[in-house]
This record gives sequence, C-alpha cells and structure tokens, in this order.
Amino acid sequence: MSLLHVERMGGFAGFGGSGARIRSHGHIDASSLSAAEQQSVESLFQKGDVTGVAPLPDEFRYRISRTTPTGTEVIEAPESIIPTALAQCVRDELV
Repeated sequence: MSLLHVERMGGFAGFGGSGARIRSHGHIDASSLSAAEQQSVESLFQKGDVTGVAPLPDEFRYRISRTTPTGTEVIEAPESIIPTALAQCVRDELV
C-alpha cells in the first residue's frame, strides 16, 4: 500500500464544496493501519467509487486517493463505511 490522501466533504455544513471556507483533509501511511483496516481500504478501492451507497442524513463523504504504479486511484465513500483511522487523520483549515 502507500500514502493515502483523505478529504472530508459534505455533512450538515457542506464542507469541501465549491465556495466552502473550510477545507478538511489529511493523509496517512497505509502501512500504519491495522491489517483489518488495510483490508477494508483495499476492498473500497476494489469496489471503485462507492458514492451509490446511501449516506446517513448529514453524513460526511470522504474522497480517498492513492498513487500506484499504474497511476492515481480516487474513490469517494460515506463516513459509515471507511475505517476510523482515515476519518481521524483529517484536520480542518480555513481557506
């Protein structure tokens, strides 16, 4: 695995959308995740974009990207199905 770039979007306040004044992002080394978390992340990338999963009301969405030998892979998933460690690596910044 590699370095995962994580961006939080949506939720009640609509973070990360066009015109948003708060950017929520972070990164985490995939090798620092537990084996179960690594498998969960790999499963998300295997499925591809999982934006079709119905999010809970006001739930955040996460855009997760990684660089592989074949290029950059990007997926989006609701907060309810990503490993907690990914959500916890995100920090907010005013833009």
